[in-house]
Amino acid sequence: MAGYFVRRLVETLLLLLVMSFLIYGLIGLMPGDPIDLMVSADPNLTAADALRLKALQGLDVPLPERYWRWLSATLSGDLGYSRLYARPVLEVLGPRLLNTLLLMGTSLILALVIAVPAGIVAALDPRGPVDNTINLLAFAGFSMPSFWLGLLLIILFSVQLGWLPAGGSASIGESGLLDRLRYLILPVLTLTLLTAGTFIRFVRAAMLEALREDFIRTARVKGLSTTAVVIRHALPHTALAMITITALHVGSLFSGALVVETIFAYLGMGKLIYDAILGNDYNLALVALLLATLVTLVANLVADLAYGWLDPRIDYGG
Repeated sequence: MAGYFVRRLVETLLLLLVMSFLIYGLIGLMPGDPIDLMVSADPNLTAADALRLKALQGLDVPLPERYWRWLSATLSGDLGYSRLYARPVLEVLGPRLLNTLLLMGTSLILALVIAVPAGIVAALDPRGPVDNTINLLAFAGFSMPSFWLGLLLIILFSVQLGWLPAGGSASIGESGLLDRLRYLILPVLTLTLLTAGTFIRFVRAAMLEALREDFIRTARVKGLSTTAVVIRHALPHTALAMITITALHVGSLFSGALVVETIFAYLGMGKLIYDAILGNDYNLALVALLLATLVTLVANLVADLAYGWLDPRIDYGG
């Protein structure tokens, strides 16, 4: 296990290095660097001023050399400054990262709490009325556009009932936990409903496959109840599939909640990446995208290690 972990860790770092070069190259090829935008906004700046500013920012050298300079500075702990916020990149990323982790973690846990029991119940009644009802709700859940569901929730709970705020992260002048939770309810509910539908389908399929195994029939022949068969034998078999789908959804929830964060004006990583790219904030966009890539890679690494912990038959030695 230790050798496998070291090997996978090295592979993760190498892949992150390759992704950093690709992302840096794509961002560097975007039209209109910050100096060009500055010159176009100030008629008093001349072409000589633009060349001098590009030399100060290191934009007058080839792309591979610029990448090497950035990589050297990053490895030394200098991630640069954000052009949009006029602050160090780490200071901008910190609060946004915590907001996204709170939103992502809460919605992921709630989706699993809903999906696992619903998927098990559906699998125990295949093609029956309960299974058909759960399948219909799950299909509706992952088929609804996030912006449409978010707007419906705002109209219902904010406009019509007036129970919850329509957007934001906290009230002006307040920073208490209860106040922040009020602003989290609608975006968490949106992501939970969208994610739970997909999870239910996977849990149902994995549970149906597990219930057809020989060891399940043996357990039933021994006289075990349905609850005991599901919890003690079928559910651990289903856990492997749930780890896979959860790991795959971590990356999409981390950086793909852009629409939800935009609708609810929630200051998270998805909206930060979007604003940084539109505002030509190269340093901020690059580091934020690499952070999203790192979270996805780490989630897959943790999932691979969890396979061996849940299933002793998996041998990492080969």
